[in-house]
Amino acid sequence: MLIGNYLKNLTQQALQALYELQVEAAQVTLNETKPEFEGDYTIVLFQFVKQARRSPEQMGQEVGAWMVANSAGNLSGFNVIKGFLNLSVAESYWIEFLGQNNRPDFGAQPANGRKVMVEYSSPNTNKPLHLGHLRNNFLGWSVAELYKWNGYDVRKTCIVNDRGVHICKSMLAWKKFGEGATPESTGIKGDHLVGDFYVRFENELRVQSAPVLEALMQGQPVAGMEAEAAAKALVLYNKLQEADLPQEKAAEIKDELKEMARNATPIMQEVRQMLLKWEQGDEEVLSVWRMMNGWVYAGFDETYRRIGSDFETMYYESDTYLLGKEYVEEGLASGVFYRKEDGSVWIDLTAEGLDEKLVLRKDGTSVYITQDIGLAKKKYQDYPMEQSVYVIGDEQNYHMHVLQLICKKLGMPFADGIHHLSYGMVDLPTGRMKSREGTVVDADDLCDEMEKVAADKTRELGKVADFTEEELKVLYHTLGMGALKFYLLRVDPKKRMVFNPEESIDFHGFTGPFIQYSYARIQSVLRKAGWNAQQRQAITINQLLPLEKKLIVQMEQFPGVLQAACQDMNPSHVANYAFSLAKTFNAFYTEHSIANAESEESRVLRLHISELTSSIIANAMRVLGIAVPARM
Repeated sequence: MLIGNYLKNLTQQALQALYELQVEAAQVTLNETKPEFEGDYTIVLFQFVKQARRSPEQMGQEVGAWMVANSAGNLSGFNVIKGFLNLSVAESYWIEFLGQNNRPDFGAQPANGRKVMVEYSSPNTNKPLHLGHLRNNFLGWSVAELYKWNGYDVRKTCIVNDRGVHICKSMLAWKKFGEGATPESTGIKGDHLVGDFYVRFENELRVQSAPVLEALMQGQPVAGMEAEAAAKALVLYNKLQEADLPQEKAAEIKDELKEMARNATPIMQEVRQMLLKWEQGDEEVLSVWRMMNGWVYAGFDETYRRIGSDFETMYYESDTYLLGKEYVEEGLASGVFYRKEDGSVWIDLTAEGLDEKLVLRKDGTSVYITQDIGLAKKKYQDYPMEQSVYVIGDEQNYHMHVLQLICKKLGMPFADGIHHLSYGMVDLPTGRMKSREGTVVDADDLCDEMEKVAADKTRELGKVADFTEEELKVLYHTLGMGALKFYLLRVDPKKRMVFNPEESIDFHGFTGPFIQYSYARIQSVLRKAGWNAQQRQAITINQLLPLEKKLIVQMEQFPGVLQAACQDMNPSHVANYAFSLAKTFNAFYTEHSIANAESEESRVLRLHISELTSSIIANAMRVLGIAVPARM
């Protein structure tokens, strides 16, 4: 048992034995003792003082004495500062811990029989993966790994958005402007080629919509615009003429007119016609769709392999978009949904502080929430899980809240287990990325840049003269991906962040390469000492120096860090822990010689410490999807 859990349980026993207080171990507040006080861990007793009918000082003395006496030698002493009980853990405990836990899988929990599904990536097939997808993939993969380390049976899934207006935009642009271009004929990676046609479409759309928008902004009619849309545009124009119209409202109206102008263009009408043909099964349209999606999938697979992302199950929107309609009928029958006069179906969520939500259009076609209900049910049928984690950006907070509410109201057995891992967007120092303008940062281009920066930084250090070209290629990839993943995962997922490639690869900062370098340093120490698990000598020392103890204390906390990170679905806990452990080891390495220790006992102890430190660093980084090089 970890010392934190042990001390909480021992406190629970002390309160029962001394005062007949019935408390749960989870109710005991345990903190690391502040540096200015003597001790390792502090129990906060204030909450129990009234029930025990003791002063804080008296209660601390009584509980401390009982715990030391009943700790089987694991506690060496205590002191009391008002209601804070500071406990000193015996050095024998830390030495015994080091000797018993020096194994490669330290931190892993046994299988608990519980199932979790983690959905992440969710790309569109009209463009390559970009920087935002990277944060999504790294978060999803790492959270899945955290669940695995904590004993869960995990299924990683991806829903590919492979149909709809956005896909048809790339298809139409290829037909209009592509001249039969293929990845083979152009030498362009398939997903990038399709993305180029999406940008080409948007450029053409911008040209066609400019005169339409100009007319709408002047209150003039637009040829070909439907009567209902034209009437609405005129209402919006008149609204804009109001002298006291707030600036924010004016901006909203201008955005709405801009979207109406886009939809009134000939090229958008062609896109809608193409989508209709796709839904009707037109073979010519389907042939182009299958061909271009095939290019994209080949490109995605290459990128996924490069960044180390994988899935057990792939779902495709083209297979799932009709799912959910049957549950609308069930909801109507049970009164969860209601039908309006125009035939559309809605759910009223005003009692939950939301609004009315459309679930089926008047023409009987699905909306996204309907599709997601159907997909959620299918996922549960495929893999009856207790938790279903969706890694989706925070702009979908409302949508995911509605999805869970509807599933609950429909009585679906998995509804309570739906969890939206909401994360903030990633910006660059130059500003926000935009797909329509083609200013997004492609994942492939960013990976190339990271590996180039890694190569430049490594050459500056001048320690790879004996590496072969192939070894250097692997090293630069390892460092580049390590820098990228660590930088994106070290931040709390909920926070929006700015990614800076140069800063992410600093060998001396709060970065992945700093930790990778620390690991390689330890491996060098172990190699030179001829130390390995098969020839490991027993620890015979019985006293620890401060930095030796600090390292062992930190290492003992690793399983607790993994548990907390899993519970919070927050890999940044692991990233911060790995950096802190590497930093402590470097301080220890600078202060104390290992190969030339003052005694053989100290040398053996420090090699044990080095071995377990390297194992934990490797495992922590593995949870983040980051490889660690044995030398660099």
